[in-house]
Amino acid sequence: MRSLSAALEISGRTDTGLVRDHNEDAISFEPDLGLVILADGMGGYNAGEVASGIATQVVAEVMRAQMMATPPHVKTAGSLWPVAHEMLLLAIDRANALIYTTAQEHSQCAGMGTTLVTGVFYNDHIAIAHVGDSRAYRLRGDDFEQLTRDHSFLQEQVDAGLLTPEEARHAPYKNLVTRAVGIGPVVHTELHEYEVQAGDVYLFCSDGLSDMLPDESLAQLIKLFKDNLPQACNVLIEQANAEGGRDNISVVLVRVNRDFPVESGIWNKFTGWFGTSS
Repeated sequence: MRSLSAALEISGRTDTGLVRDHNEDAISFEPDLGLVILADGMGGYNAGEVASGIATQVVAEVMRAQMMATPPHVKTAGSLWPVAHEMLLLAIDRANALIYTTAQEHSQCAGMGTTLVTGVFYNDHIAIAHVGDSRAYRLRGDDFEQLTRDHSFLQEQVDAGLLTPEEARHAPYKNLVTRAVGIGPVVHTELHEYEVQAGDVYLFCSDGLSDMLPDESLAQLIKLFKDNLPQACNVLIEQANAEGGRDNISVVLVRVNRDFPVESGIWNKFTGWFGTSS
C-alpha cells in the first residue's frame, strides 16, 4: 500500500506572534494519510492551549484509527465522500466530548474551546471540516479562493448586508465566533468536498494570519514561494508579524504534486469492498 506522501507535500509552522505571551494554536499533519488539522484555542489562562492540543491529538488519532481499521462492510455508491464525511464527524465529535468533559471536571479549564479546520485528501478530492473562523483556502493557477466560511458574528453581519467585507476587516469584534469545539455537549461541524487538481496549493490558517494579511497578500506570497513550502510558511508568518502579530499565527500549506486516484493511496484498502454485499 502506497501512502499519499508522493502526491502531497505538506509543511506547517505555528508562531506565538508579537503580542500574546503563549501560543494557543496547534497544528498536526500527516502526509502519508493526507491529513491536516489546525486549531485555535480559547479560554482562561492556558486553557485554550489545552483545548487546541486535545482537538489536534484526538482528531489525528481517531482519523488514523478509522483509516487503518474501517470494517469491510463499509460501502458507497462510487464515492468515498460518505466515508470521509462520517470519519471527520466522528473524529470531531470525539474531540468535542473530551474537551467539554475536561472543562467540566477542571475548574481552570472552564469555558475553554477551540476553532478547528481539518482536511483529508483522497481519490483526487479533499474533504474539509471546520468549526469557527480558522480557514482553508485554495490556490489554483491565478485563482485564490476561500473554501471555508467563518462561523463568526462578523460573518453574520456581512451576510446580512450590515457590513461590507472591507468594513469587516477593521471591525473591533472580529474574533467573536458563533461555533467552537468543546464549548457544549454537541458540536455543529460544517463539511464540504472539493475536487483536487495537480498544481493546487491549499492553505490552512488561524485568524492570526488572515486578520493580519488580506487575501490578495496571501495569494501573492503563496504564488511567489509555492515551490518551497517551508519558506512560504516562514514568509507568511513573518509578514503577519510585520503587520503587528496581534495573535498567534498558524499556517499549514499543502501542494498537490500529482493525481492520487483511490488505487494509489491508503484508501485503496476500501476499493475491493465497494459494491460488495455484507
